[in-house]
Amino acid sequence: MTMQALVPVFAALGDETRWSILAALGEGDASASALAGRLPVTRQAIAKHLAVLAEVGVVEPIRVGREVRYRVIGSELSATARRLDAIGAEWDRRLAAIKEIAEGL
Repeated sequence: MTMQALVPVFAALGDETRWSILAALGEGDASASALAGRLPVTRQAIAKHLAVLAEVGVVEPIRVGREVRYRVIGSELSATARRLDAIGAEWDRRLAAIKEIAEGL
């Protein structure tokens, strides 16, 4: 996953309501109506937030009879986490090199 691919994901996850929706979906698949019953947000607003999360690929709609439920796509979140870990590891290497230089002075 490239850094450019991460930007829309981070933008989507940067919203507190979308983060709450994602956390709620982490407990199990749910429809917009079910999520509206659990969160202090209207069903219409939740539907818009779900569309944003689906657009960046972290949730997917699943039709169950007449209902549309949403499911977290764990592999996409894992790929995002791996990319963040790689960025963090690179910074750790850089900081260790700076520390080594500073201690050698």
